[in-house]
Amino acid sequence: MKAPRTLQEAVIYFADADNCLKYMAQRRWPNGVTCPTCGRNDVTFLATQRKWQCKSAHAKRQFTAKVGTIFEDSPLGLEKWLPAVWIITNAKNGVSSYEIARSLGVTQKTAWFMLHRIREALTSGSLLKMGGNGGPIEVDETFIGGVAKNMHAVRRNSLKAGLKAGQKTAVMGMLDRSSRQVRAKVVPNVRRETLQNEILNQIEHKSTVYTDGSPAYDLLAAQEYIHATVNHIEEYVRGEVHTQGIENFWSLLKRGLKGTYVAVEPFHIDRYVAEQVFRYNLRATKDNPLNDADRFEFAMMQVAGKRLTYAELTGKVGETTQD
Repeated sequence: MKAPRTLQEAVIYFADADNCLKYMAQRRWPNGVTCPTCGRNDVTFLATQRKWQCKSAHAKRQFTAKVGTIFEDSPLGLEKWLPAVWIITNAKNGVSSYEIARSLGVTQKTAWFMLHRIREALTSGSLLKMGGNGGPIEVDETFIGGVAKNMHAVRRNSLKAGLKAGQKTAVMGMLDRSSRQVRAKVVPNVRRETLQNEILNQIEHKSTVYTDGSPAYDLLAAQEYIHATVNHIEEYVRGEVHTQGIENFWSLLKRGLKGTYVAVEPFHIDRYVAEQVFRYNLRATKDNPLNDADRFEFAMMQVAGKRLTYAELTGKVGETTQD
């Protein structure tokens, strides 16, 4: 059977444990299976256990296709993991843990853990700076948190007084208009030093940068950037100068957080942002007609070398228990 192209085909294809094993092995070890501990390539396949055994005597000489990936140490089989990856990478507004639990026949807690491990795989960073192609870069920041009208009066008044950074989670984003690629991450605050350091680290000098009228961006021209602003009190677009592209990304992000995930702890927001960045950058366009199978392949290329334990996810790393 050929590799799946739709969700229906994926569910059927990955229901076969042999197909799952073959798929993972081909993508993890395209040049042949090697021992993840010592690198030896003449390993023995143990068919009855669906794992390999290294011929060298060392710890963890037996290993599965899950070792060294986000799936490691999970009691769930790949026949549940792979459809879950397919669903989350192709659901435009995200998918809740309750829906995954119903679809795969697992508990909501298990589904929640699965989704966060998959989001960990979707997180990626680039060493290349934006702006090298000569196109303008839109830069903006937003705040993620509760709706003001639903807040207690004290908190709502503090927001009106401009204390957003202390009440909500700040997220900074950059959109390259030429490549239509976005980068976004949680930042500790929206002070000038924080935002300008992010721009210096992510955008080439002498690039054109468009922002709103926030004073946090006042010194960009002194940092060898071609800087133009649009004052949202008076206008949103002035010719080519606007931040509508990155604001469109914010609307997509918040639609998923509010409509699908409903309540997200600040501790986890960075992974939800990474999930939306992944889907946005791999969306289908006229110049790049990607499909569901392509996005799934891209995600599976990033599952190796990443781990997220339940203790790390819940912030309980290093905690000791008392009798």
